[in-house]
Formats: sequence, C-alpha cells, structure tokens
Amino acid sequence: MATPTRLVTVKELSNYLRVHPSTIYRLLKRGELPGFKLGSDWRFSLEAIDRWRERQGGELQEVTPAQLKERQGC
Repeated sequence: MATPTRLVTVKELSNYLRVHPSTIYRLLKRGELPGFKLGSDWRFSLEAIDRWRERQGGELQEVTPAQLKERQGC
C-alpha cells in the first residue's frame, strides 16, 4: 500500500523551508514552486517540494535587505 502524500499550507511550508510566507507567494506568482490551490488556499506536497529543492541546489538562500538593494543597483 502506498504512503499517503503529506500536504502542507503556506505557513507550514514557510516553516519547513525557513523562509517568510511572502517568499512562498513570490515563488508561486513566478510559477517556480510546485503547488496547487484547494479552493482559495494553496497546498503543497512535501515530496514534490523536496524534489524541487534538489533541483534548486538543495536549499533556498535568504537575501538580506542590503544584498537586495545591491542587486537592484540602489
């Protein structure tokens, strides 16, 4: 028998990846994060997220406000 897929919310995923929820929404808007809508709420398969992370190089990197300004040329 197959193991059931664990689905998580935006808040749970942000804790799992250790990023702010706005980062999750930004990635969703760009179409870069595997997820689906259940009604008006987003859900994510942790198996799909783990595979996505492996393709991304294993981890997301937090960007500090100073690094962001530098990248934007401000």
